[in-house]
Amino acid sequence: MDLNENSEYSYGTSSVFRYIDWWTIILYALLVIAGAVSIYAATYNFDHANMFDFSEFSGKQFVWIGLSFIIGFSLLMIDGRMYEAYAYPIYALMILLLMVTIVIAPDVKGSRSWIVLGPVSIQPAEFAKTATALCLAKLFSTYNFVLNRSYKNYLWAGLIIGLPIVLILLQQETGSALVYTALIFVLYREGMSGFVLFAALCAVTFFVVAIKFSTIGLMGIPIGVFSVYVMIIVIIIGMLLIYCRSLILGRNVALGFIGYGLLGAGLVLLGVNINGHLFFLLGIGAAVIYLLIGMFHDDLKKVMITISFALASVVFLFSVNYVFTDILEPHQQMRIKVALGIDQDLRGAGYNVNQSEIAIGSGGVTGKGFLNGTQTKLKYVPEQHTDFIFCTIGEEQGFIGSAAVLVIFLTLIIRIIIIAERQRTAFARVYAYSVASYMIFHVCINVGMVIGLCPVIGIPLPFFSYGGSALWGFTFLLFILLRIDASRREYGD
Repeated sequence: MDLNENSEYSYGTSSVFRYIDWWTIILYALLVIAGAVSIYAATYNFDHANMFDFSEFSGKQFVWIGLSFIIGFSLLMIDGRMYEAYAYPIYALMILLLMVTIVIAPDVKGSRSWIVLGPVSIQPAEFAKTATALCLAKLFSTYNFVLNRSYKNYLWAGLIIGLPIVLILLQQETGSALVYTALIFVLYREGMSGFVLFAALCAVTFFVVAIKFSTIGLMGIPIGVFSVYVMIIVIIIGMLLIYCRSLILGRNVALGFIGYGLLGAGLVLLGVNINGHLFFLLGIGAAVIYLLIGMFHDDLKKVMITISFALASVVFLFSVNYVFTDILEPHQQMRIKVALGIDQDLRGAGYNVNQSEIAIGSGGVTGKGFLNGTQTKLKYVPEQHTDFIFCTIGEEQGFIGSAAVLVIFLTLIIRIIIIAERQRTAFARVYAYSVASYMIFHVCINVGMVIGLCPVIGIPLPFFSYGGSALWGFTFLLFILLRIDASRREYGD
């Protein structure tokens, strides 16, 4: 049968609008329009009250939106198979652009991530997200590629994700670099062991506990460090009992630690001065040696993973202080301290978050009304039209308006996941989950930092924060997905 002769099986540009997911486009349009209105509210000037004044941020944003619609339409006109065919060249070009950016970009607030083109500045890191998603999807669509089949496959996937992260970090743009870590959820969907996510969660927990509770408390070591040691021991026992399914090893290690702990407590009560680090290292070391001796009677691989986790956890714990004090910049350290409640710093790093929380809290349930936000109008919140745009929504529209925005985002994310699950090719599925992962990360981190749950790391709220690069970046991500999805019938749907 000639595919071009039957409209039911014709999937060229002439039929794209027949199969496109219109619900996603409607949600996209709602978000971008609501975003422009929010920018107008955040930057409202009584002397220039026209929303469409091109000299104002809202007017400029409407220009970006108009161009975004043109970009979206153009992306839909391209054959969906072209994105897969040119995924690697697109990725290579974006990597080259990121490298060039490090050299030619001017220093803007300590970051070299913006390329100035006359009156317009663009941030290549926003567009590199699309290129990375396409490249990763292309890798997974390679014939006979299975992530868990070889460590080499993990290496290639990690290289694709890690390369833009390194280049963006060299641009001093930590927030944009962290976005790419969201792709770990794509790897998990495609077969990566859940243990990796568990290990990542443990690393974050260890870091937070060790930093937050840094006062000297027990056995001459900080309370946080003491707590992390205890958590490592509990996790080791849990892994032996649940993951390794070894009742004997788990029981013996647990009894050993209990006895060792009682011995240590007794010595402390007797007034013996014990070095906390040495005490725990000897205990964990003894457990590792015991497991090395006894692992040949159980699942070798799982016991080795447990041993590796124990050793890696100890190394990570000793690196926390070095990373925090020597690797992170002073302003990054302060932001983390403010987020963890260690330091208020209401006139410094904590000022934005404090004013944002005041603005959102003052909005109450129903809000103060459109253009009636005092915190917004009096410019108490810096960057309120970019990274802190959500506080404007909270102040003027209250809990109901904020919840409505989050519900629309949630609906869009769910819609993207639905699109991902109905794909018939690995390329389309992986790309769709990449888009969902980016979206989840941006929304959660941006809203989290505005309400004080996350450190301020400069991540925009999709479709709301002012700027063409972020808006265009998400437009590229979403409309390429819609075009690929519209072509899915070619693969038997």
